[in-house]
Amino acid sequence: MKPRITPTQTEVTFAPHETIVSKTDLKGRITYANRVFMKVANYSEEELLGAQHNIVRHPDMPRGAFKHLWDTIQEGREWFGFVKNMTKEGHYYWVFANVTPDFEAGRIVGYFSVRRQAPRAAIRAIEPLYTEMRRIEQEAGAAQACAASLAWLTAKLTELRTDYESLVLSLFHD
Repeated sequence: MKPRITPTQTEVTFAPHETIVSKTDLKGRITYANRVFMKVANYSEEELLGAQHNIVRHPDMPRGAFKHLWDTIQEGREWFGFVKNMTKEGHYYWVFANVTPDFEAGRIVGYFSVRRQAPRAAIRAIEPLYTEMRRIEQEAGAAQACAASLAWLTAKLTELRTDYESLVLSLFHD
């Protein structure tokens, strides 16, 4: 069960050359966590292994963003995106994530995630989108939250003449 943690306004960063790596099973339970993940999130290996990956989920993240992630990787495709995570103390850290299905004999058996420090300009660009998604989720109610915020994001991306992957990759590389 995910511990109840009160978010703080303290940001944690990590070096540009460092990558956070984890592996999960099909249900999102952590089966591997590298030392950078443990250091940044401030959890021990024992606390992470077997825990749901949402142990680091920050409440500022819209549920629709995670629905988009899960829909993508369960189809066998890799996902790129910006994620605001939370440490054991409630501090936050932004990452640019790449989540990839792990295949064995043609079947998905789990997922790999590699995360880098998110660029400041990308965070400034993505935060307003996530803020609006959260607002829509609150207005829609729990049962419709994910679908409502994801529908809004899809419409917004259509208006911008892009898709989520293209947007986040361009923000990361700019």
